[in-house]
Amino acid sequence: MGSQMIQIIILAAIALFLVLRLRSVLGTRAGYEKPTEPLPTPAPRERPSLDVIEGGGPDRDISDFIEPESDAGKALAEMKRVDRSFTVAQFTHGARQAYEMLVMAFETGDIDTLRQFLSPEVFATFEGAIKAREARGYVVEANFQGVSEVKLADARFDPATKEGEITMRFLGELTSVVRDKEGRVVEGAPNELRRQRDIWTFGRVMTSDNPNWLLTGTAG
Repeated sequence: MGSQMIQIIILAAIALFLVLRLRSVLGTRAGYEKPTEPLPTPAPRERPSLDVIEGGGPDRDISDFIEPESDAGKALAEMKRVDRSFTVAQFTHGARQAYEMLVMAFETGDIDTLRQFLSPEVFATFEGAIKAREARGYVVEANFQGVSEVKLADARFDPATKEGEITMRFLGELTSVVRDKEGRVVEGAPNELRRQRDIWTFGRVMTSDNPNWLLTGTAG
């Protein structure tokens, strides 16, 4: 054999050895093989549950108007608990509008309007004053200028009857002139702005389907 032939035989032997070695390490694939099982995905870590704590702070709907820990504040809280649609802010806004409407109804003798929004006792007082005025032939000319002060003064709640009462302080501004049958001014002046302080109490059964509050008491 020549030296070239010997080199070929040696290279072939080396190649055969490498093939056998690779088979022993990698193995062989023949036909269908079951796919490799995927690695299990680690379970997600559970986040600790966060409970929402109710009552974490004062009710701004109450604290914006009165001390929440006062008797009045607690009464308002009970009203809100019994009637979920009730809010102090909305009531205060409505009371301001009611004050203007009822003051003007009294000044002009609008008994029908007063009857709708006054308790029977208060209505009787207002109606008596209006009829006495009319009996004298007096006529009132009034213009409401606005409310310069609205303040929630007190609140009460009766758990037995579910009746709530809220007392408001008002400072109204209006011009008012009372004239007799001949047109002479007997009270007030056409261009004189009058400031009128009133303390009114409104009441309502909080479980009632009727959302209207009635004027149940007045003071100056």
